[in-house]
Order: sequence, then C-alpha cells, then structure tokens
Amino acid sequence: MNRRAFLYSGAAVLLAHPLRAEAAPVIRVAKTPTCGCCTAWVEHVRQAGFAVEAQDIDQEALYALKSRLQIAPELAGCHTAIVGDYFIEGHVPAPDIARLLAEQPAARGLTVPGMPMSSPGMAGPGAGDRFDTLLVGTDGATSVFASHS
Repeated sequence: MNRRAFLYSGAAVLLAHPLRAEAAPVIRVAKTPTCGCCTAWVEHVRQAGFAVEAQDIDQEALYALKSRLQIAPELAGCHTAIVGDYFIEGHVPAPDIARLLAEQPAARGLTVPGMPMSSPGMAGPGAGDRFDTLLVGTDGATSVFASHS
C-alpha cells in the first residue's frame, strides 16, 4: 500500500474517532487575546485530539501573518493557524483538518471565510446555517472542500 492510500484509509478512522494527542500534529494558532470565539475554536480542535499551541497577538501582527501567508481578505477569518505545510483560516471544523492531513492535497490550506454562526466556536443566532470549508490551491484559487449544515 502506498503512503497516500495508507493515509486516505486512515481518514475514516480519524473522522470517526478523536485523535490521540500524542499522535496528532501540532496546530499553531495566532489569535487576538480578547476573541472568545477563537478560544472556543481552539477548544474544539483540542477536543478532536489535536495538540494546539495558541498564541495571543495584536491585530496588526495577525494581519501581517495573513498577508505573509497570502490569505486574501475575502478568505479571512478571525484567527490563523498553521499545521504542517498548511494554513487553517477561521472556524474550520476539526474533521476537515483531519481529512486535509490524511489526503495531503497540493494546496496552501483551508478556510472558512468570515465567522459563520454555525461553525465550530460560534454559537448564537443563525446556528445551523449552511457554510462551506474552502480549499485554497497553490495558485490561490478556491474550491469547496466540505459543505456543512
């Protein structure tokens, strides 16, 4: 079995069962210190079994990070994370991150633009609304990676 097939076969297990923290890659999150939804998203990915290192930075430094990663403003969320060679922008569900890492597509990362009320870490009016996780290709083009309702 080749590496890609092995990783893909493991994706179902990763999506169905929480990852063990010692086996999970570290997700490094940059967020502002006063954003409660960012903190809730960090807890969401931790509960999924990912090891998370969260760093509070000011808004200017966060914008600079997004710029360095070439995250277009229309694709931006309220926090930015790095896992392996990928960025994770905004409130991306943990199963989508697990799938990204299992499939390892040629891409720059995943994003959930804006702050959809039904995305992980967000709860309130509009919860249950549909949203998409977008895959950002190496050329910056996007495609729907997963749809959520």
